Amino acid sequence: MSDSVVAPTEIALRKASRLLELNYGDIRYQLPFELLRVYSPSAEVRGHGPGQEVLQTGKRNVDITAIEPVGHYAIRIVFSDGHDSGIYSWDLLESFCQNQQSMWDVYVKKLQAAGHTGDSGRDVPMLKSGGSGCAV
Repeated sequence: MSDSVVAPTEIALRKASRLLELNYGDIRYQLPFELLRVYSPSAEVRGHGPGQEVLQTGKRNVDITAIEPVGHYAIRIVFSDGHDSGIYSWDLLESFCQNQQSMWDVYVKKLQAAGHTGDSGRDVPMLKSGGSGCAV
């Protein structure tokens, strides 16, 4: 998929497991809602430049309430906490799939560095340690 941008043939919400499923024919990827929310490509989350990122906390139970197409290149995700300003391009979603374990690791380290613990609402990654991607 990295040679050319390919839109998924199907996008499905798996609300019970809080996973966004992206199907590309015989390849299926699953991305946790929490990962999508804490790494939203919006300026609200990423800021307007390096070092301006805003750590997202308490998103373990966030849901996706709607998905809207943006042209032929992306989707806009509406989350249950009211966040709806991120545009997720097909390239970005592919990157999330390929790098989700390292993204979780970085996120957890940032939470810990900010003093969050399980008791204070620290979100725990939904992936098992040592996972290498999201193709299923």
